[in-house]
Amino acid sequence: MNNLIQTASLIFAAGRGSRMRGYDGNKTLLPLLPGPNPYQGSHPIITRILHNLPDGPKALVVNHRREDIIRATDSSGVEYCEQEILNGTGGALLAARSFLQGNPWDRLVITMGDVPFMGASTYRTLLKGLSENHFVVLGFRPVDKKEYGVLEIKEGMVTKITEWKYWRDYPEEIQDQLQICNAGIYAARRESLLTYIPVLEQRPHRVLKERDGTEVEVEEFFITDLVEWMARDGLNVGYAVVEDEHEVMGVDDLASLQRAQALFGRMQEGAGQ
Repeated sequence: MNNLIQTASLIFAAGRGSRMRGYDGNKTLLPLLPGPNPYQGSHPIITRILHNLPDGPKALVVNHRREDIIRATDSSGVEYCEQEILNGTGGALLAARSFLQGNPWDRLVITMGDVPFMGASTYRTLLKGLSENHFVVLGFRPVDKKEYGVLEIKEGMVTKITEWKYWRDYPEEIQDQLQICNAGIYAARRESLLTYIPVLEQRPHRVLKERDGTEVEVEEFFITDLVEWMARDGLNVGYAVVEDEHEVMGVDDLASLQRAQALFGRMQEGAGQ
């Protein structure tokens, strides 16, 4: 390994954002500064995300309205990875295999394309955690943790990320112990991640999804599986926790978009812009 550790960044920007009613674009292009309506304006989410990520090679995983994303970001020097089938976060990671294998990096940040307020210092904290861990999960403590996946932690290490539909059936005393939720943002060492990508590819989940009003069974892959596999194999999986829940807020419907725009407006005023 070279003395200079290089960091790569991977941004998931492929989804349709079906909960953003009345908007057919890619939600990573939604404006943080609204114009005539919340869906039109300036300062797209993806631009802010790219600005705050660490220096180093970057790639966007794309699908829905990919041409729009490319037009908006082609001057930033990013690579594009096509996720031909929208088959989960793990599927997005698999779609980026050529980028991961073809670039010189020792550490990787994995983030979502609809989380605009992640600060550069939080990315640095995640990456710092890789000095002692093979994989690091970003967590947060929401006012209401229902609907979120939670981190199961033992002796300071994450052993598993459990989704709401499973942990909601845990005994109440166990639920009370699960205070940290998964923000869906991660950091990983190169060797560890590349070792487990083939494992991920061989272990899909069969899940029910609604397609055009009909429930069908589809194949999906989940990054959260990596946490459990690494922990079982004795690799350290650490975590970091953001102090402000707003830093990891996702923009996935009109209400959250309007909250993000209000927050961005206050930040602009505070910066004197």
